[in-house]
Amino acid sequence: MKKIVLSLITIGSVALPIIALAQIGGTPPTISLSLTQIGQKIASAAWIVFTIFAVVMFVIAGIMFLTASGDPEKILKARNAFLWGVAGIVVGIIAFTIITVVRSIF
Repeated sequence: MKKIVLSLITIGSVALPIIALAQIGGTPPTISLSLTQIGQKIASAAWIVFTIFAVVMFVIAGIMFLTASGDPEKILKARNAFLWGVAGIVVGIIAFTIITVVRSIF
């Protein structure tokens, strides 16, 4: 009996969003995005991915610094990772600035 109740609850919780979004009659909704709106959505998604990637790279560089244990070769490797992270952020900011400038022109 417990298995049946648990199965019904599971099926109900999976099916509830589908039932809630079901339409009764009428025409289905249409998606009408312009090319600029699609570009804005892609740019905002890319900005989020870029930010997450930059944070992860700086955390990795920090861990490399912490685990270097005074070894000059490891410290140099960690410093290079940090500098390349900064260079990547600068390039990313310049790229998104160019996108914003071009978007404002058009």
